[in-house]
Amino acid sequence: MEKRTNKYRLNLQYLSSTKEDAILPEPIEIDFENHDNIFAIIETLKEKNLFSEESQATEFAIGLKLFSEVMIKNKNTPLFEEFFPAFGTFMKKLKSS
Repeated sequence: MEKRTNKYRLNLQYLSSTKEDAILPEPIEIDFENHDNIFAIIETLKEKNLFSEESQATEFAIGLKLFSEVMIKNKNTPLFEEFFPAFGTFMKKLKSS
């Protein structure tokens, strides 16, 4: 049986640069899957009011879910071997806050 996931599309567009003469790269659009409802996580984090700006809840949730899904899919990769246990502790703390 195929594992069911939520499907998303993310568009990242470079709006401006700190360098006046910078050539801005073309936008990047990626499709990805995640086992969680990221929109619900964003709303939950906004309600918890953990950050100084509400928009940071959205930034945090998207970054966290992109990172964590890649890490989970590659948990046996040496890059994550020391971090994976600490990440579990972090997620428990986040969920309890």
